[in-house]
This record gives sequence, structure tokens and C-alpha cells, in this order.
Amino acid sequence: MATRSEIYFELVELGGHVVAKGAWGATLRADCLYRSAHLAKPGRRCRLLQGTCEITPFTPLATLDLSLGTCIQVVWLFSSIADRRSQSKAFAAIKANGSVVTWGNAFHGGDSSAVAALLTGVVQVCGTDSAFAAIKANGSVVTWGNARGGGNSSAVAPLLAEGIIQVCGTNSAFAAIKANGSVVTWGDADEGGNSSAVAPFLAEGVVQVCGTTFAFAAIKANGSVVTWGNAGRGGNSSAVAPLLAEGVVQVCGTDSAFAAIKANGSVVTWGNAGGGGNSSAVAPLLAEGVVQVCGTDSAFAAIKANGSVVTWGNASGGGNCSAVAQLLAEGVVQVCGTRFAFAAIKANGSVVTWGNARAGGNSSAVAPFLAEGVVQVCGNGGAFAAIKANGSVVTWGGADSGGNSSAVAPLLSEGVVQVC
Repeated sequence: MATRSEIYFELVELGGHVVAKGAWGATLRADCLYRSAHLAKPGRRCRLLQGTCEITPFTPLATLDLSLGTCIQVVWLFSSIADRRSQSKAFAAIKANGSVVTWGNAFHGGDSSAVAALLTGVVQVCGTDSAFAAIKANGSVVTWGNARGGGNSSAVAPLLAEGIIQVCGTNSAFAAIKANGSVVTWGDADEGGNSSAVAPFLAEGVVQVCGTTFAFAAIKANGSVVTWGNAGRGGNSSAVAPLLAEGVVQVCGTDSAFAAIKANGSVVTWGNAGGGGNSSAVAPLLAEGVVQVCGTDSAFAAIKANGSVVTWGNASGGGNCSAVAQLLAEGVVQVCGTRFAFAAIKANGSVVTWGNARAGGNSSAVAPFLAEGVVQVCGNGGAFAAIKANGSVVTWGGADSGGNSSAVAPLLSEGVVQVC
């Protein structure tokens, strides 16, 4: 029973599952709720909502409106850390003080010097092929990198000045969710930057956005899905529309296909069959119990509730995990991809990799550093970056894609909390 000095809350996922419940001290900030949510899904990020209002980690618990009830909605984000790899050849890391460190190809966002003064108080970073977008604690967005790849957001600047709570990227466009549930898009029109065709459906109620290389999919609060962008790359979901009308809790994309998890743990796929849009070969394994899906360019990997992994799609792009199948039979808590390889974190903090060796599928060069203590992995076009429990970063894969972080090694030795 909560006392006057404590407040009782239940953290509940979109599908109705209670992630955590209990009483927290009234003098605490909401970061304690975020930590409780993250214990349920290590390495994952989320949004917390009370009604339609965003709760940030800095929100004092005492300021929450208890007349709205004690149920806090947990919306897992699948766009920039664990489940959505960018095509970029650069990385951006957020440190505990809200500053950002970038490295890799300068023309792909690896050089953030033009906006360095603005990169303070950053709470989220997301990338396209050649640009980054950062959300600040005040809800504003800063972009840099290739202008055509979404690095120039001047056309929608007034809409990005406040209230942004999530950003997601395709190859050359971004989509941002505002606190009121509306969506703002910019960048290449043919790759999702123009959402005018579905604008009425994006005016309110959106809780998550995910992208393939050329299209976006948005989940609304009622569990339905809205898609736009290149029709052949996932932007047209009409073939599975009845299955996407309700109950969807997560969407993830490859280069040209989407996979959606429903509240009953089943998976629905659409888009290019060769890019993972056809999951019939593993359909019985995807009928229930799936809790996370992640994609490379042409394959998906799904984690089931028992910690095992199911893969499908292009074998050379990570769709065939037979070489490490025994290591993926249990205990997996997160999977992330580059263009052609996957990396999985196990409950003991170790990492398992498979797929194209040059794209990060071979982590033998850094194996001693990945044997324990890893809490998050992120992939871009050809390399991985892993954050360890001590805040340090380990990188591997293509050197020209950020797999070699020696130029910024002193800045990555401690205090890193997110990498994109």
C-alpha cells in the first residue's frame, strides 16, 4: 500500500501486459519508472505516456496528474537503437551529460561540427543513410549531414521547434512524432519524406514510427498501422490490411519489407518477398510468442519469449543463423542488424554475431570485449557499436563505416548512454 510519501503506478504495454508495478517515492523523478521498464527489456528504449501526455525522465513524479489514473503506458521504441539500423557510414553517440560524439564518414554525418553548439541536452539520435537528427530535452530537433538525406530540416523547422518525442529515418527521409500524436516528415519525398497522401491518418494518435529504406509504417494508439512511401518497399500494406487494423504493438523494417508483432505475439509481414516480406517458411514459429523483431537489408530476426531466435529472408544477409544456432536457442534479449549481419545480446551480457563478416558478422577481433557486460548494440550500414555497462564503447565491422573508432576512443571510454 502506497503512503502519502509514495505514489503507486502500473507500467503497461500497448498490448495490455504489465511491465512493472509498485510504489515510488513522491520526491523522485520519472527516470525511476524508465529504469523499471528497462529491466523488462534490457537494451531497449521506450516512451512513457500518461493519457496523451509525454513523461520524460526528468518529470517529477509529484507533478503527474493522478486524476488520470495510475496506469502509465509504455511504448517501446524500435527506430534507432535496437531494432532499426541506419544505412549510414557514421555513428553518433550520446553521453550522460547530453553531449554528442560523432565519427565515421564525414559526409554521412560523421562530422557534426556545423551544429556542435546545438548538441547539448540531447536525449535521442536517429540516422538516415547520410544524416542524423537529434532530439533535445526541450523537444526540439537538430539535424546535420547531407541536406538531401534529411540533414536539412528548414522546410519544417517551425514544427520541430518543440514537442518532438521520437524520430525515425528511412534511407533519405525522417519522420518525427510530436507529443500530440501527429507526425512531421521531411527529406526525400519518394522515400517517405512526403506523407501528404496519408496526412489525415497522421494528424493524431501515432505512438510509433518505423522505416524500411524507402517507406514508413506508423502504429496508432488503437493498434492499427498506416504506411506511406515507396509502394514496393513496404509503403503499400493493402495485402495484409485486415491483419493490421488492430492489435499491432511493434513494427520493424528491412530494406524493402516490414514485420509487425501483434499483441498475441504473432508476426505479420509485407513488402518485397526477397527482403523478408515473405515469412511463410517459418510461419509456425511466428504464430505466437514473438517479443522483438529486427531487420538487416534483406532478412529479419525475431526473439521469442523463451529467448530463442528465428530468422528468415536472404541467407547471406543474416537470414540463415545455423552456424550459431546453438548460441541462439535461449537467453537472447536484444538483436540488432547492419546491412548484412546481426548481433545478439544474451542475458549474460555476451554478444553473438552472424551474417556477412565484413559487415560485422565476424566479431572475433573484439571477442574478449564482447564476452560480458554489453547492454546495447547498434548497427549502421557496415559496422556495429556496443555499449558496455561501464559506459565504454566497442566497435567492429567495416572501418570506413565506423567500425574503427580509434580517432575518438578517449571520448568513448566512459559515459556513453546511446549510440546510433
